Amino acid sequence: MLLDEILQYNQEFVEEKKYEGFATNKFPNKRMVILTCMDTRLTELLPKALNIGNGDVKLVKNAGALVSHPFGSIMRSILVAVYQLQADEIFVIGHHDCGMSGMKAEDMIDSMKERGINEETLEMLTYSGIDVTKWLQGFHNVSDSVRHSVDMIRKHPLIAKDIPVHGLVINPETGKLDLVASGYEK
Repeated sequence: MLLDEILQYNQEFVEEKKYEGFATNKFPNKRMVILTCMDTRLTELLPKALNIGNGDVKLVKNAGALVSHPFGSIMRSILVAVYQLQADEIFVIGHHDCGMSGMKAEDMIDSMKERGINEETLEMLTYSGIDVTKWLQGFHNVSDSVRHSVDMIRKHPLIAKDIPVHGLVINPETGKLDLVASGYEK
């Protein structure tokens, strides 16, 4: 069982004081917050490609590195990083070959149904004003998606105009970064 493995390892990790090598505080050393994708290929590659280590940045992850709602949890996390945790710059980093690229909501809804989510539940959400198909839809172009998230952050009424918001796309095989939007050039 995966949970048992994790708990066993964690017990040894704590007993052997392996955590001591990760000691830092809650403020990012490089004074930046990164919004990126939850893709497993980026877990170790992204920090290495950006030369960041434990304690250097605030890292926010979701499917596709998307800011899909101006007052959702992603934007709240970015605001907390900036106004409470001393992040001075914001980086949105999408990646090539993203699972959200070309994702069709209908396919995900079919998978939900196969796992027991019934039509009544989906209809209830629709009647409640939630367009599940739109909410689950992916994007077609990663650079355009990154630009959209950068714009959502830059234009947010609670983001100070002097905070640079950058957009980049990383290659999940090589770590190469492509600049999409520089926050220094508004």
